[in-house]
Amino acid sequence: MNTPVKLQVGVRAAVAAWLVAGACLSGNATAQGHPHGSADQQASGLSLSWGQSSAHAACGHNPKTLYVWAGDDDRTSPDFVAVVNFDSSSWEYGKITRIVPVPTANNEAHHLGLSADCNTLGAGGLLSVLQGQDDLFFFDVRDARNPTFIKSTSAPLSAITDDFTPLPGGGFLITNMGSKTGGTPGRVVEVDGNLNVVGEWPTNPPEGFNPHGISVRHDLNLMVTSDFVDPASTLNVTPGEPLFRNTIHVWDLAARSIVRTIPVEGAIGTMDVKLIPGDAQRRAFTAGMLDGKLYLVDTQNGSARPVYDLARISWWRSRNLSPQFLQITSDGTRLILPLGGPGLIVMFDISNPNYPAPLSVVDLGANSGPHMMHLTHDDQRLVVTNYFLNQDGFGKVKLDGDRKVHVLNIWRFGMWRDFRFNLDFNYGFPTGRARPHGVAMK
Repeated sequence: MNTPVKLQVGVRAAVAAWLVAGACLSGNATAQGHPHGSADQQASGLSLSWGQSSAHAACGHNPKTLYVWAGDDDRTSPDFVAVVNFDSSSWEYGKITRIVPVPTANNEAHHLGLSADCNTLGAGGLLSVLQGQDDLFFFDVRDARNPTFIKSTSAPLSAITDDFTPLPGGGFLITNMGSKTGGTPGRVVEVDGNLNVVGEWPTNPPEGFNPHGISVRHDLNLMVTSDFVDPASTLNVTPGEPLFRNTIHVWDLAARSIVRTIPVEGAIGTMDVKLIPGDAQRRAFTAGMLDGKLYLVDTQNGSARPVYDLARISWWRSRNLSPQFLQITSDGTRLILPLGGPGLIVMFDISNPNYPAPLSVVDLGANSGPHMMHLTHDDQRLVVTNYFLNQDGFGKVKLDGDRKVHVLNIWRFGMWRDFRFNLDFNYGFPTGRARPHGVAMK
C-alpha cells in the first residue's frame, strides 16, 4: 500500500526527565497485570530463559570487538569500518583501535551483518547506486581486531542496500529496497559462502515491493520482510513527498517465495519487522515510523493490529515519535526500540505479546536521533548509533543525529547507560566528521 506523507525532518527540544524515571515500572509488573507464565505466553510457547544463544552463537556470549560502519561526512573520503575495543574489562574500552576503509566514497554507509560463523562482515551502501558503485562490501574478521577488506560486488537487478541476515551454511540474505535505478521494485539478495550474488527474490515482485526489514526463523522455515519507502521518492528530482509503504511479506524461506502479504492498516513506513523467538504462533512485531504505533503481526492468519501507542511514552517531548529499528531478546520476552524524535530508548515486556508493557526508558537527549541498535549475543548489552540518514542537498530526508555511539547495560527488568563508553564520530578522524550507522560485534 502506498502512503505519501510529509516527512518530519526535525526533532523538538524540551526537558522533562522526571517522566523518564516514572516510565520505569516495577520489576514484577507487566501489562494488564499479566504475570510471566500467563496463559497467553504458555500457549505461545515462549521460553523464559534469559540470554539464550543467538544466531551468532559461534561468536561467543561476551564480544570483545565492536565494528561501526561509517560514512565520511563530506562524502569525498572513503567510507570505513571503525574497529572498537568492546572489552568492558579493558582500560581501552570504547576506544577505536583501527580504521579499515573501502575503496570508494559517498556510499552512505548503512547496515552491517556478521556471517553465522562470525568470520565475515558484510556492509551495505544505501546510496552507492547514485555513484554507479558496488553496494555490497565484505571483510575478513577471523582476526577480530584486524579486519581486512575482501571484495565488493552488487546485484544485477536491485540496489539501495539495507539489512543483512546470515545463512547457516555461509553467506547472507540482504534486503535491497530499490531497483537498479533506485525505484521500485526492490529484491532480497542472496549471497553465498563465497560472497557471490546467487539470487534475487522474488522472481516477480509484488506491487510496491521495497523491502527494508528482514527477520528469519530457520526452525520454522519462515522469513518476513517489511516494505518501507520507495527510495526514488525521497530524492529531490522526484516531485512530491516520500511514498511510504506499510506491508509485511511472509515467505517460505527454503523456496525463497512469498506466501502471504499483510497490509498493516494505519501504519506509515514499516521500517523493520522482527519475528518473536520461540513463539509457537509465529508472530512478529513492526512499527510505523510516521504514525508512532507498535503492531503485532500474525504471520499465519495474515493480520496485523496496533498494540501500543508510543505517544503514551514521549508526549512530553515530541510528537515526531519516529520509531526505528527493533531488537528482541533471544528468549522472546523483551522488545527494545529507539524513538528517534524524542531521543528515547524504550524496553517493553512482551511475554504476553498482546499487551506490551513498558519496563524502562533511557533518555539520550533531545536531538540525539537514535536509529540503529544491536544486542550482544548474551542480551546483556545494547549498542545504539545516533544517525539515520541526511541526504544533504540532493534529497528530502534530513534525519541526522548527534553522531554518537552509546552502550546500554541490559537486564530483565531495565536498562541503563554505560557512561564509560563514549564514542563520538564528530571528532578524532583525519578526514573530519563521520556518519556512524551499522554495528556488529564478536
